[in-house]
Amino acid sequence: MTRNPVTVTPDTPVMDALKILKEGGFRRLPVLDGHGRLVGITTRKDLKDAMPSKATTLSVWELNYLLSKLTVDEMMARPVITAAEGEYMEDAALRMQEHHVGGLPVLNDAGQLSGIITTMDVLRAFTGILGMREGGQRLTLDMPDVPGSLEKATHAILPSNIISVATFGGENGRRRFVMRVSGEGVRDVRDRVRAAGIDVLD
Repeated sequence: MTRNPVTVTPDTPVMDALKILKEGGFRRLPVLDGHGRLVGITTRKDLKDAMPSKATTLSVWELNYLLSKLTVDEMMARPVITAAEGEYMEDAALRMQEHHVGGLPVLNDAGQLSGIITTMDVLRAFTGILGMREGGQRLTLDMPDVPGSLEKATHAILPSNIISVATFGGENGRRRFVMRVSGEGVRDVRDRVRAAGIDVLD
């Protein structure tokens, strides 16, 4: 997560909030009340949607007056969908997917805002877990979805080193294992895996 995110209060003018977002280069702002409690969240899209249409017949003076009165409180989303500091990243990512949101404020055990997790944070964690920056080769194996399949693949890959493992599928009694391997013998790793009777898709 990004720690200590920039925040606004409910009475922050919309124009000020948009300026903060633009200067900071981010898309969402947690909203804290006067006691530091999280009461809402607002996004760049929410704030821009509040702006009058370019086709408006209002004068410049009337526009400026209306915009000066418009506050974050009128545009923020509430109640706020949040994540907890101690929960697993994949649980927070699933919640983001289920609620169609691009970010979640993160609360500590005391219920105070300590950070924010965004789609970019999830992608950074995902590529890290898969060892994308560690080099090596990617293998996709198609195997029976039964106990012992991973052990069989691991023995076939030796003496190469396994950097990461991910699985998906589970349909028709089959499962795909996506592995990143490196080190000794990596040039011939596909041949060794095929010789063990395992289907190598790439």
